[in-house]
Amino acid sequence: MSPRALLFDFDGVLLDTEWAIYQTWAELFKKHGQALPLATYVQCIGSDFNTWSPEKHLEDLTGDSFDWPRINAERNVEIRRNIDVLDAMTGVRDLLVHCAQVELPCVVVSSSSHQWVDGWLEKLGLLPDFVHVICKGDAPRIKPAPDLYQEAVKRLDLLAKECLVIEDSYNGMLAAHAAGCPVAAIPNRITEEIDFSEAEYQFETLYELLNALS
Repeated sequence: MSPRALLFDFDGVLLDTEWAIYQTWAELFKKHGQALPLATYVQCIGSDFNTWSPEKHLEDLTGDSFDWPRINAERNVEIRRNIDVLDAMTGVRDLLVHCAQVELPCVVVSSSSHQWVDGWLEKLGLLPDFVHVICKGDAPRIKPAPDLYQEAVKRLDLLAKECLVIEDSYNGMLAAHAAGCPVAAIPNRITEEIDFSEAEYQFETLYELLNALS
């Protein structure tokens, strides 16, 4: 394994944001007498509600309509409170130190907004570790479309096959492969049941990836 750049997804790879988000959805569904299994919810991981929407799913299950702006504002307060106490995912800091030492450029490529991604990276003190942060709005389409990864490859002035993508979602893997990039899949507790057999590499943690790069 000898990539010339590492392209990191953000949510669930660099910071465990996805569990806190899922918990608020699961609690909302439970409040209305419905279950939200991970196997169902995981469809929207790595993309947005245009891929699959928990809002529409709850409406379909209950036959009700909801005040989503109010509900999502309340959910967002709870999500941020739970994420605020977290550090970066296991192995992130050591992997970034290694990349700096060997001059391997790192890029964040996320379907989330710059406000979300840049804000958390800055809070964690990780923003200087990345030569680019590419988010929703920096390319015409988000994952599972390849546009964000294509933009990253373009900015790095490298071949897609030289850029190793680190993903935790099926939508992210689809996007990376459509852009021509190899994938190292590192699932988390939200995405651990996904079939990542199409990924070029599979690791349990970023420490395993670090060992493979060393």
